[in-house]
Amino acid sequence: MEGVLNLADYLRKDFVYNAWANHEVLAAVRSSGGENTRSLQLMAHILAAERVWLERLRQVPQSVPVWPEPNLSQCEAEADKLGGEWHAYLDLVTAGDVNQTISYKNSKGEAWTSAIVDVLTHVVMHSAYHRGQIASYMRSIGQTPAYTDFIHGVRQGLVK
Repeated sequence: MEGVLNLADYLRKDFVYNAWANHEVLAAVRSSGGENTRSLQLMAHILAAERVWLERLRQVPQSVPVWPEPNLSQCEAEADKLGGEWHAYLDLVTAGDVNQTISYKNSKGEAWTSAIVDVLTHVVMHSAYHRGQIASYMRSIGQTPAYTDFIHGVRQGLVK
């Protein structure tokens, strides 16, 4: 059936959206002066959490804290790196079975096992949740947040 996405394509599209939205928020933070500590703190957390989850999926040791010190230039560089790394990971994992599970320890040291597809869904939703917090905070202090609605990205041809 034409126009129907398989799960692998759907996940890739989600992560294209996620990378685009992260870059949009970072651009809004930069244009607001980049000194917005709460917005930058949340954005640093988004990117660190994405890194942590990617490392869990790859079964490698955690290299960053979940709540790192906020730094705009470092966040921009990390967002650039993560976009490519997620793309490469998705190409590998979606060639297999995303319903397979991984075992890992969370930031509290608790052992868990989750389906890869559930982790991937969590990463995108977690990031969107905190981007919403950033938008709300920026509005509350008179700044203009990024417009990161998924449908906006699709309509503009920015998410394919």
